[in-house]
Amino acid sequence: MIDRATIDRIMDATDIVDVISEFVTLRKRGTSYTGLCPFHDDKTPSFSVSPSKGVYKCFACGEAGNAVNFIMKHEQKTYPEALRWLANRYHIEIHDRELTDEERRQATERDSLFLANEWAAKYFEDTLLNDPDGQAIGLQYFRQRGFRDDTIRKFRLGFCLASGHAMTDAAQREGFQKDVLLKSGLCYERSDGSLTDRFAGRVIFPWITMSGKVVGFTGRVLDTRTHGVRMKYVNSPDSEIYHKTNELYGIDLAKRTMSKQGEALLVEGQADVISLSQRGVENVVAGSGTALTIPQIKLIHRFTPNVTLVYDGDEAGQKAALRGTDLLLSE
Repeated sequence: MIDRATIDRIMDATDIVDVISEFVTLRKRGTSYTGLCPFHDDKTPSFSVSPSKGVYKCFACGEAGNAVNFIMKHEQKTYPEALRWLANRYHIEIHDRELTDEERRQATERDSLFLANEWAAKYFEDTLLNDPDGQAIGLQYFRQRGFRDDTIRKFRLGFCLASGHAMTDAAQREGFQKDVLLKSGLCYERSDGSLTDRFAGRVIFPWITMSGKVVGFTGRVLDTRTHGVRMKYVNSPDSEIYHKTNELYGIDLAKRTMSKQGEALLVEGQADVISLSQRGVENVVAGSGTALTIPQIKLIHRFTPNVTLVYDGDEAGQKAALRGTDLLLSE
């Protein structure tokens, strides 16, 4: 049996255009690729592959699915066999054995972390838009930054009340256990055993994967409080589902435009992504700071081989752009 974490790694690594190109000659057309359908006697290209959605569809015979479905159908394989085929292609090790109790526990833990983060994202959004303090402090801050209300909703921006325990109390009332809240990084434990909201008094930027899952958050202290504050930004700690070196802010919204336009703009921060998007520039993503990583480059390359670095013009930004350029060229 293949555990859930390994399946997730396989699906994250799989490039559907790369896979189907093994069996079908594809030509780029707009945001998609087209070719002759391998599942019926196709005379004109009716087979379409969408890299941004990770799916294929034949508009003549109706066959459709993702990369696993394609391998199952084309190669006459079972679901586990198709996963192993993809794992072998992308050099992902599979231990073909029954899951241990610990592995089952970890799979359940991953699901719990995803549920907790999705709940927290909705809680932060609701606080920003409907709580009096959220509206007066958080929403006012975003509006002063020039973000329109529709943009705020588009990026699911939020606010965490300053009390230090409002979010944690609400989460526990919803049934989330202490260990899940700690492992998600939504709160931390004090010496007396009490829980404190990690992002208390900060505006919230959720990190969302290509598939739309909330994996982490960035909390920014408000401008009026930045003087003397050691950490202007606080990020979720690495967890079972979140590793900041693997993620790109805005990828869930930018992936289709990156593929369509054949270019990605890489900026320094979340506010840069949001500001550009609001002005109609949708093919833009950001890392967590300027330290570009190989996993981030590979993620971009699934949609386009062309990257433009748009970092700050100060010395730090220029140095980061040069380092990033070298890394991009090496990959």
